Amino acid sequence: MGRYLLRRLVESIITLFLATVVVFLGIRALPGDPARTLAGEESDPEAVAEINAAYGFDQPLPVQYVRYLGKAFTGDLGTSPRTGLSVTDAIMHALPVTLELAALAMLVAILIGLSAGVIAAVRRRGPAEWGANSVALLGLSVPNFWLAQMGVLLFAIYFGVLPASGYVPFLDDPVENLRRMIMPAIVLGTGLAALIMRQTRSSMLEALTADYVRTARAKGLLRRQVIVGHALRNSLIVVTTVVGLELGALISGAVVTESIFVLPGFGRLTLDAVFTRDYPMIQGVVLFTATAYIVINLLVDLLYSVIDPRIRVGGAVL
Repeated sequence: MGRYLLRRLVESIITLFLATVVVFLGIRALPGDPARTLAGEESDPEAVAEINAAYGFDQPLPVQYVRYLGKAFTGDLGTSPRTGLSVTDAIMHALPVTLELAALAMLVAILIGLSAGVIAAVRRRGPAEWGANSVALLGLSVPNFWLAQMGVLLFAIYFGVLPASGYVPFLDDPVENLRRMIMPAIVLGTGLAALIMRQTRSSMLEALTADYVRTARAKGLLRRQVIVGHALRNSLIVVTTVVGLELGALISGAVVTESIFVLPGFGRLTLDAVFTRDYPMIQGVVLFTATAYIVINLLVDLLYSVIDPRIRVGGAVL
């Protein structure tokens, strides 16, 4: 297990290094002069020269990259010229909102998707499977922005039971926080629930026909023990992969949901940075997103050995 962990850590570090190169070159490949964009179209050459000197845009690309990498390694992602605030502080301020939204959306998705997937696999060719497949198809087909607008129209305007927008920190008022986060979480978790349901159903159907499940049944184990302890546990490998990848997508891709519900999260921060061409902020949020994906994939790989002991002791992995 130690060798496997060390190898995955080395691979993650190399991937993170390559991600910094892609982020650095990608931002500088955007059309237009970043110094003139930051200074404004009506700025004079002296102002542009000052911005070039302040942000190091007048230096060769290798020098800029080394400077950028050194600061990023210490947690300094630069300063936003739009707000004058530290990029790191802005990300840390917006991140808790998005993490809470992603966690609640993932909880909704797992509770609905895992349960529906198991039921659809165990009760095949019946109303339960047809209903679960119909709900999954609906969840994959309906776009989040439409579902969010319908949720606001129905629960906030028509019934008036939930607020339409805004955010209250959990520590300030837990009840009001959940009231404002439950609708965005359901909207964001619906599509993921459908994906988890489909993957769970497919994996469970394959597991239920495996030799070890037939052996467990022949030994006289209870139906619940066979389904949960054998079939479902071995099916969680695929589901864990989907959940891990989609968790990174939730953190970085909640732009539409946060915009509709006016949540001051990571997605809203990214959208504002793109619209205002805030280069340091764009560079910071993209690098943070890439880092989040790498860390989540590492944790998912390590979780495999907990779910399936064969991975922990397999010679091919260790």
